[in-house]
Amino acid sequence: MRYQISGKQIDIGMALQTHVQEELNAAIKKYSDNPIDANVIFSRDAHEYVCEATVHLSTGLTATAKASATEIYAAFDACCAKMEKQMRRFKRRLKDHHRVRSEPVELFGAASYILAAEEQTDDVEPDSLQPIIIAEMETKIPSLSVGEAVMQMELAGAPVLIFRNESKDGLNVVYRREDGNIGWIDPQVAT
Repeated sequence: MRYQISGKQIDIGMALQTHVQEELNAAIKKYSDNPIDANVIFSRDAHEYVCEATVHLSTGLTATAKASATEIYAAFDACCAKMEKQMRRFKRRLKDHHRVRSEPVELFGAASYILAAEEQTDDVEPDSLQPIIIAEMETKIPSLSVGEAVMQMELAGAPVLIFRNESKDGLNVVYRREDGNIGWIDPQVAT
């Protein structure tokens, strides 16, 4: 597994990098045979250290965890524990569904944009209804089953996930509702 361990405006020593590699490798190897890479970023938030970890699996799924603590090692250990818990749940769901993916998840390219938030005032009308694009990136849309999409959304900690439904070959959306349940949008194809 490839590791990218970095710090935002803080120095990361070799001892911490070795600790991260050993502990994260042990946690992930319990639940996944072929993790591809891991990205771990340390930063400061006032008096606390923040650790964000992202692990890409060979199945195409991505697990993300974030934790903070007053010490940098404690922040990583809490993040690693969250990651291990997510991986354990992921593995249990795979066993419960009795489905093992024989091929990696197919990914399709798509454009992704970040739009500027406009401050609304009551007395000023906007000049245009076109939003201002701040950034333009490329993103990947995975081809998954609905159950895998829900797992991916939960592993990534995202509120919404767009995916190509393997069974119907159309774009679908899963999202977390305000009541805590999961919503699924499956558009009907016009015939």
